[in-house]
Amino acid sequence: MITRSPVPLQRQAPEAAGGHWQAQLSGAVRDPRELCRRLGLAPAWWPGAETGHGLFAVRVPEAYLARIRPGDPDDPLLRQVLPLDAEARATPGYVVDPLEEAEHSPRRGLIHKYAGRVLLIASPACAVNCRYCFRRHFPYEENAPSRSQWDETLEYLRADGSIREAILSGGDPLAASDRQLAWLVARLEAIPHLKRLRIHTRLPVVIPDRIDESLLAWLGATRLQAVMVLHINHAQEIDDAVIAACRRLREAGVTLLNQSVLLRGVNDDVDSLAVLSERLFEAGVLPYYLHVLDPVAGAAHFEVDDATARQLVAELRKWLPGFLMPTLVREVPGEASKTPL
Repeated sequence: MITRSPVPLQRQAPEAAGGHWQAQLSGAVRDPRELCRRLGLAPAWWPGAETGHGLFAVRVPEAYLARIRPGDPDDPLLRQVLPLDAEARATPGYVVDPLEEAEHSPRRGLIHKYAGRVLLIASPACAVNCRYCFRRHFPYEENAPSRSQWDETLEYLRADGSIREAILSGGDPLAASDRQLAWLVARLEAIPHLKRLRIHTRLPVVIPDRIDESLLAWLGATRLQAVMVLHINHAQEIDDAVIAACRRLREAGVTLLNQSVLLRGVNDDVDSLAVLSERLFEAGVLPYYLHVLDPVAGAAHFEVDDATARQLVAELRKWLPGFLMPTLVREVPGEASKTPL
């Protein structure tokens, strides 16, 4: 029987208490030893953390750090952000561009894989560096358009009347300033055949203060139907501040969905997945996708095999109503859509 885990006590993050989101972004923990010390991890963890950090830098905002249980190396939030020496192991099939995005980038900062929609790299930065990130090796320096280059990129959308949806991604698009995002969205709005604006982001989760009046002003005023896809893997990530941020977004007319990644040691059990879906719905967010791990170099230690994934989802269906069931998928390069498992 599924038992609901209590929401952990929330520690107050000193820099998250009313601080501006950009200050919180710049004040994120970026040193692997500091991360270990702050969370009471034994010095034995330090060498592996430094090895992983050398491959993909540590970045953990204070608001997220405050939800991690000190002294517990198995904490599901810590496992998502703590570098390990396992990241240095070469694993067959795990590559730097697992989704072959370089093959689908006809313009700077634009990826076009699926009919009717395109993805725009609206920011090269992230608020948190998740260790399983499929873009941990992405060449952002080659995909960060200037304003003049954005006009060239957007001409691609103007010329293709079949494109109905623009997806802002990154990095994390909400790491960009509201001034820049409002400028970009205004240009998207001027393309008559665009109907929807989708934003894939983790910032409302890791720095909930990002959902401020400045952001809501441009997002709530767009003529495009606004959809925000959050990225939450465990119910412990959803504290009162995240719930409040989601409420502000819904009041602005934004549809909220969530996609998770199935990760070994984080959420690879029925209880964790069931409580996550319930907690998401309490926050006004509908589960959308449950992705199996993209085989990116450095993340093989998170893999859950397909048979286990299918078994977990089959068991999950016994406990959840259909509207709280995420769809188990894999992204296969060259396919016309996500592939259900």
